[in-house]
Amino acid sequence: MDKIEELLTRGVDKIYPDKITLEKQLRSGKKLRLYQGFDPTGTKLHIGHMVGFRKLRQWQDLGHNVIFLIGDGTGQAGDPSGKTTARNKFMTQEELRANARDYVLQARKIVNFEGNNPIEILYNGDWLNKLGLVDILDIAGNFSLQQLSERDLFQERMKNGETVNLREFLYPLLQGYDSVAMNVDLEIGGSDQTFNMLCGRTLVKSMLNKDKFVMTTPLLTDSEGRKIGKTEGNVIGLTDEPKDLFSKIMGLSDDVIIKAFEYLTDVEMADIKTIEKKIKEGDNPMLYKKQLAYELTKQLNNEKAAVEAQENFEKTVQGSELPSEIIEIVSESNLTLIERLLKNKLVESRSEAKRLIEQGGVSFNDIKITDPDFLVTEGLLKVGKRKFVKIVKK
Repeated sequence: MDKIEELLTRGVDKIYPDKITLEKQLRSGKKLRLYQGFDPTGTKLHIGHMVGFRKLRQWQDLGHNVIFLIGDGTGQAGDPSGKTTARNKFMTQEELRANARDYVLQARKIVNFEGNNPIEILYNGDWLNKLGLVDILDIAGNFSLQQLSERDLFQERMKNGETVNLREFLYPLLQGYDSVAMNVDLEIGGSDQTFNMLCGRTLVKSMLNKDKFVMTTPLLTDSEGRKIGKTEGNVIGLTDEPKDLFSKIMGLSDDVIIKAFEYLTDVEMADIKTIEKKIKEGDNPMLYKKQLAYELTKQLNNEKAAVEAQENFEKTVQGSELPSEIIEIVSESNLTLIERLLKNKLVESRSEAKRLIEQGGVSFNDIKITDPDFLVTEGLLKVGKRKFVKIVKK
C-alpha cells in the first residue's frame, strides 16, 4: 500500500464527494489546505483522539498545509453531537482558551507543530466572535429549517421529549463557516461530525464557489458501540504515565484489539489480518492486547518506557506481585475509605468510589473492604487491579 492509498483508506470511514476525485487531485501533486477542529471543553485528550491526530500527521508528512483548529468560538455554542440531552452549562471563551493550551501540549506527542512543515494553530473565536447580524443571516440563509431539524440527533431528542436548544441547533452553521473563513480544501473529523462537516461543504460551495472534501474517521468503539477513551471510569490519556497507560489498555475489551491496531498503530495491515485470524482460531487475545499496549506506550513515550511498563504489568497483575515503587501517603488522621479514595484522587467521583467498594475492588492490608465508612489507618491500600498506596502516620 503506497502512502496516498494508506492515507485514503486506513482509519478512514468515508470521503465526500468520493475517494476517486480526491485521489486524482493528490496524485496530480496538488497540495491541499485542510483542518480538523477541536472544541477544548475538557482538559485531557485520550486515545480516541489519536485516530484523527494520526490522520493529520499523515497529511502533514505528505507536505499538505494542515491546520489544528481550536474551537474557542464553536465551543461557546456547544456541539450537540453525541448528546442525547441539552447541555446545562456553556463555557466561556476564556475557559476554552485556557484548556486549549493543554490540548496543544498533548497533541504534539503525535503531530508536529515545528519543523519544515509545521501544523498551523488557529482559533475560530477570532472570526466567529466578530460576525455581525447580517453575516449570521447570510450564513443561515443557506439552510432550511427542515435540513437542520432532520438531523437524527435532534429527531431522537424530540421523540424522547428532550429539549433542542437553539444555541446547539446553530452549531453546525458555525462549524461550517470555519471552512469558509479558512478557505480550506478538506476537513477531517470523526464520523459523528459528518452532519456538521457537510454543512461546511454546503457553505464553501455557496460562498466560495468551490468544492470542499470531507474525510470522516471511524470512532474507536467496542462491539456495543460504546466509544473507547475511557475504561473503569478513567480516561486513557495521551499523557498518562507509561505504566498507567499500559495497564489501562490491557483493561480494554478484546473486541477493540483489531480496530485499535488499525486506527492507532503503524503495524502493517497484513500483520493485523494475521492477528485477527489467529484470535478467531483460538489464540489468547491477551497476547495481542499486550502487543497493542506496548505499541501505543512506545508511540506516546519511547521504547524504554514501553519495556518498563510491560514488565511492571507482568509483575503486578499477571504475577500478582507488588510494584517495586509504591506511592507513600503521610496521613495525620484516619479517614473513611471513601474519603481516602476521594482525597488522594484514587477515583474520579464519589459514585465511582461506591461502585468499586461495593464490587470488592478495594482492599486494605490484603482484606477486601465493602464498607465505605471503614476507617483507613496505617497500611497498604489497593484500588482496582493496579493502584497501590501505602499510608503511614506522620
